[in-house]
Amino acid sequence: MYASASTRLARSELAMFGTVLSAPPTEVAEEAIGGVPYLGFTASLTERDLAYLANLSSIYVLFEVVGELLRPVPLQPRACFDDDLITIPKYAGKTNEQFTKLLLNATLLASGWDLAGRPLTVLDPLCGRGTTLNQALMYGYDAVGIELDGKDVDAYSAFLRTYLQRKRIKHRAQLNPVRRERKLVARKLEVSLGSGRQPAREHTLTVLNADTTRARELLRPGCADVLVADMPYGVAHGSHTAAGGLRRDPLELLRAAVPVWLELLRPGGAIGLSWNTHVAKRAEAVQILAGHGLSIVDGPGYLDLAHRVDQAINRDVLVARREPG
Repeated sequence: MYASASTRLARSELAMFGTVLSAPPTEVAEEAIGGVPYLGFTASLTERDLAYLANLSSIYVLFEVVGELLRPVPLQPRACFDDDLITIPKYAGKTNEQFTKLLLNATLLASGWDLAGRPLTVLDPLCGRGTTLNQALMYGYDAVGIELDGKDVDAYSAFLRTYLQRKRIKHRAQLNPVRRERKLVARKLEVSLGSGRQPAREHTLTVLNADTTRARELLRPGCADVLVADMPYGVAHGSHTAAGGLRRDPLELLRAAVPVWLELLRPGGAIGLSWNTHVAKRAEAVQILAGHGLSIVDGPGYLDLAHRVDQAINRDVLVARREPG
């Protein structure tokens, strides 16, 4: 289902990347070459531009058109680890890996940060089994996740430890209880790891088994550069409440969580959310974010990301920026 929308989504994502390229691509159009669909465009690309475009979520190969021939253009995407860090985990409800990367890219591009600058910190306050966290690690960023379902935290901890051991990547990993006044308030997975491709860079990952609406009690303010979340779709799953119930309404969750999330987001950062429009209208989500002082990003590509996931789910993306100062 996602593949059927991938060309249109790639076109939207290319438009987003145009904001950081030396010049936005022009004459962008789908075309068939030898019966295979391609996304064609006109641009004069610098080495810096190519470094950005190499990270398009659905890119497979880039060709330069030379007469009637296609000349492959070498691409070097940001990839601190093998891509099986993303592709190995298989479980019910897992978000498509390409979409996870697209959502993270859209949020990063909307922020005020230089993607080629210092390592950033990505926060997923509804991290599940860590697909977004793994993509952040792939980019060489630090990652912070919050997840109330202890089984998901345990599953992610087991996967990541096994993966790092199998790949012989030097790391330290601990899953410990967090107590306040002798009461258990959370569990915390803390991982520090190196990368064979960036030996001088140590990555850090933290996952809290806790209620996202109480995250401020466990994390320092301004700890994240960008925040990315795949909201509950209100069909087969939702976000669990601390009382043990299941919250299926993404708007209810947003109203409770956005004030907390904003305290964790640095000025100049951005929030990227995806959700099911069958259970929550875009205008209502916009109203909640704008009501907390966030600037909705509606630049090229950002308003054409809605796509069908299945009969009951039509997914959309909303990105908002926390202005600096």
